[in-house]
Amino acid sequence: MQKLTARQEQILNLIREAIQNTGFPPTRAEIAAELGFRSANAAEEHLQALARKKAIELTPGASRGIRLCETQSHKKITDIILDQLVLPLVGRVAAGSPILAQEHIEASYQVDPNLFSARPDYLLKVRGMSMRDVGILEGDLLAVKKTYQVHNGQIVVARIGDEVTVKRYKKTGALIELIPENPEYKVIKVTGGDFALEGIAVGLVRSWN
Repeated sequence: MQKLTARQEQILNLIREAIQNTGFPPTRAEIAAELGFRSANAAEEHLQALARKKAIELTPGASRGIRLCETQSHKKITDIILDQLVLPLVGRVAAGSPILAQEHIEASYQVDPNLFSARPDYLLKVRGMSMRDVGILEGDLLAVKKTYQVHNGQIVVARIGDEVTVKRYKKTGALIELIPENPEYKVIKVTGGDFALEGIAVGLVRSWN
């Protein structure tokens, strides 16, 4: 990675902190607001410069499509291997059975735990493009931490009837809304019925295929 300017280092640290705190990178508008830029275009220029210097990767068309490119070249190979997590990859889930049931496990992957904001319990293969604008794309592997305690604004894995879906969570009174990050998809409103939270997203791995 080429040497960064002071401002580029500041933006890179901001991206790292956002990923550590929420599991996902900031939008251009959030970077601009945090650093006092007049517009998101100024943030975009700095992001493009960071991409040219191989500090990040950008996903076109996604407002949060920012990936860190930091390597672990300073660590010994044996240390990297010892640090790896082995996580099951969940494919399609049959209705009424636990998400981690053996018949749902397609494979297992070794991953670096430092990639995630919290220790995940499994990887879920993303289907569809409803979360495109946070950089979660078809075929990606979403790192999920099993929990039933979630907060408004978190990206969750939820089960509705026969389907498992990834959406942003919002609860107002008794009404739960599962909000997509793609205007082509509708908000799902949950008022009862067969609904369960399966966990929260704590990071992402680009498709291994």
